[in-house]
Amino acid sequence: MNVEEIFRREYGRAVAVLVRTVGDIGLAEESVQDAFVEAVRRWPEDGLPPSPAGWLITTARNRAVDRLRRESTREERHQQALLLLSAPSTAPSTERSEEGPVRDDRLRLIFTCCHPALALGVRVALTLRLLGGLTTAEIARAFLVPGPTMAQRLVRAKNKIRDAGIPYRVPDDADLPARLSGVLAVVYLIFTEGHLHRPDLSAEAIRLGRLLAELMPDEPEVLGLLALMLLSESRRPARNTETGELVLLADQDRARWNQTMIAEGQTLVRACLRRDQPGPYQIQAAINAVHSAAPSTVETDWAQVIALYDQLMAVAPTPVVALNRAVAVAELSGPAEALPLVDSLDLDRYHLYHSVRANLLRRLGRASEATAAYEKALAKAANTAERNLLRRLLDL
Repeated sequence: MNVEEIFRREYGRAVAVLVRTVGDIGLAEESVQDAFVEAVRRWPEDGLPPSPAGWLITTARNRAVDRLRRESTREERHQQALLLLSAPSTAPSTERSEEGPVRDDRLRLIFTCCHPALALGVRVALTLRLLGGLTTAEIARAFLVPGPTMAQRLVRAKNKIRDAGIPYRVPDDADLPARLSGVLAVVYLIFTEGHLHRPDLSAEAIRLGRLLAELMPDEPEVLGLLALMLLSESRRPARNTETGELVLLADQDRARWNQTMIAEGQTLVRACLRRDQPGPYQIQAAINAVHSAAPSTVETDWAQVIALYDQLMAVAPTPVVALNRAVAVAELSGPAEALPLVDSLDLDRYHLYHSVRANLLRRLGRASEATAAYEKALAKAANTAERNLLRRLLDL
């Protein structure tokens, strides 16, 4: 395992542990980045330490002390450095006992970043940066905005936390519901980012989803999100070829789907249905449950899928939801009915919009227009696997 892989896997945990120790998000992030720079310098020559995560956290803690000493202009900053030096080790094997309902460092940091003083989108973006270790470009892609726009949002969020004195602390029980929507959005976006090419992020999102379900078992949207992630993740074994190429849902070998995840996800969906408090994550989970129960694409209950998308549009209308609904309409009623629905959407920056449109045009026999749409999708696709799939579709 190289330093880059360890960075991807351990960055979020290291930041979360260090924030708890130093009480300053900016200082924690900078110190963890310093530690990884040191790892790049030393590990190729010295070899991997027995516990890379512990080494990184200890090194980051020492870098935080160094920064505090260099930046000390007041006695209290110097005292803070002294306190850090005398504090117990913050390696992952040492967990400090702390009162409150949230004891997992990463989940605790998510709740901290999802403070009501920050706008919902800012909460999500900041937590993706800190917990997922995602680049600004990756976060911008998730939000369908330009990279510079997202960079400005992240800077403003950190400045607001600093200027408003928003503390890093364990939320009280009364604080949890008000922060839940932001927390769920963060966990789902972490999962989505890992969906195609970062299985470590998907696994982390599911782990956090399970913790949330234990923490808030009476919140149906929490159960809905966990179900949605499990049902989607169940298809991972069939989603790629042996060489890593993407396989479309219609072409996947459904015998390879993870039946244990499907069973757990479907059980959670049924539990949500009994509560009869539908929300966006529960409805999306129900859509995925319909897919997971179908022997093939042709045998999918597309009428039920469309009905669920209609319900989703009623509670959380977005252009992406409308695009997915149009795909279901094409399967039930044909591409001629679906194409006007797609053309009415303002999703020019979204590569899947052009890919869906290209597929509909091809099915209608409008080959030159389909080729142009595939080329637009290819120009906007962000990762290699998606670009390779689009090139294969172009060559058909």
